[in-house]
Amino acid sequence: MAVLPLFAQEHPRAPQQSQSQQLPQTRTGAPQAAMTEATMSDVSDGLKKFISGYAAKSADKKFHMPYQRKDLALDLIKVHDDRFSSLGGDKYFACVDMKGSDGKIYDIDFFMAVQPGKLTVTQTSVHKINGKPLYNWKEDKGVWKKVPVS
Repeated sequence: MAVLPLFAQEHPRAPQQSQSQQLPQTRTGAPQAAMTEATMSDVSDGLKKFISGYAAKSADKKFHMPYQRKDLALDLIKVHDDRFSSLGGDKYFACVDMKGSDGKIYDIDFFMAVQPGKLTVTQTSVHKINGKPLYNWKEDKGVWKKVPVS
């Protein structure tokens, strides 16, 4: 059992700022919490559509991504809606569980840019294999960085 240092986290979170700095002010008078939930719901739906659309275009109907010079053929198990994070501006983070054709469960980290009506995946990485983390996250001066598992 590994003991994680207190400064490392499993997933990145938004810098600790006031809500007005984290959230776009597109509607006056709307409750901030309601706007956050709607935005996160939109991001979740957009990511699910991205994954299913990408898989639909592949010959085997799986989501493919490279990992250690191999091609992982993956099926979506779950989008962790509880792990969505707004990283400020139009940037978001999400964590997804996928099952590989090799039988392993992969936790994939997705970074996205979201604009009205458009979600762009900017980066993906394998975070865990069968529940074992390959890296953790550490905030350094407001910027989240991958750190080795200790």
